[in-house]
Amino acid sequence: MVVGFLILIACQLMGELIVYGLGIPVPGAVVGMVLLLIGLMVRGEVAPGLRTSAEGLLSILPLMLVPAGVGLMVHFQLIAAEWVAILAALVVSTFVTLLLVTLLLKWMNARKVKDDASEEMG
Repeated sequence: MVVGFLILIACQLMGELIVYGLGIPVPGAVVGMVLLLIGLMVRGEVAPGLRTSAEGLLSILPLMLVPAGVGLMVHFQLIAAEWVAILAALVVSTFVTLLLVTLLLKWMNARKVKDDASEEMG
C-alpha cells in the first residue's frame, strides 16, 4: 500500500514539476493523472499496491470534497454575482460532453461492427 501511495505522489509531483517548468495553465494534479494513465497503459496492468491505495482513497472521496464546499461558501458573493455565466458554462459544457460522448460511442460501435464483419468473412 505504501508503494501505491508513493506512485501516486510521484505522479503528482512530476505533474507539478512539468506544469511549473513549462508554465502550462493546467493543474499539476491533472498532468500527474495523465502520466499515471500513460504508465498504466504501458504496463498493461495495475500493481496490487496501487490498486489498494486507490481503492482506499476512493472510499474516503466524499471527505475530499469538503474543501470545495467550503470554497463555495467563502466565495458565495462572487458566485451570486456571476451565476448566469456559471449556469451557461455548466449547460454548454454538459451539452458538449453529451454530444462528444454520443459521437465517440457511435464511432466505436461502427468500428466494432466493421471488425466483427471482417472476422466473420475472414
